[in-house]
Amino acid sequence: MDLIQTLVAQLGVSDAQAKGGAGLLFKMAKEKLGAGDFAKIAGAVPGVGDMVSSAPESGGAAGALGGLGGLMSSMGGSVGQLGSLASLTSGFKSLNLDAAMVSNFMPIVLSFVQSKGGDGVKSLLEKALK
Repeated sequence: MDLIQTLVAQLGVSDAQAKGGAGLLFKMAKEKLGAGDFAKIAGAVPGVGDMVSSAPESGGAAGALGGLGGLMSSMGGSVGQLGSLASLTSGFKSLNLDAAMVSNFMPIVLSFVQSKGGDGVKSLLEKALK
């Protein structure tokens, strides 16, 4: 069973919501990881490119908050996590999924990545999503 089918079966979301939600998580990882590290994830998970391109754009206030969060975290704060979470939440909302679904998607995506790429690839993704 592929990741999208797993998300649909376990969370009761549509194919488009599953693909877009997973895409948002992988897109965030792609933005945070170097190209080499993200290539390890992409190599382990079939269809990552499609998922990333189907992720909705997260922008507006959440995008600004993400930028502010990045600035704050570069000064030693942990507001970067808040900005990333706000950006994800905004993207999930545009898929008609509530903010709680972000935390429902993460363990399923991480478990799937671990099953395909092992602990090393899972920990790369985990680090990027924190």
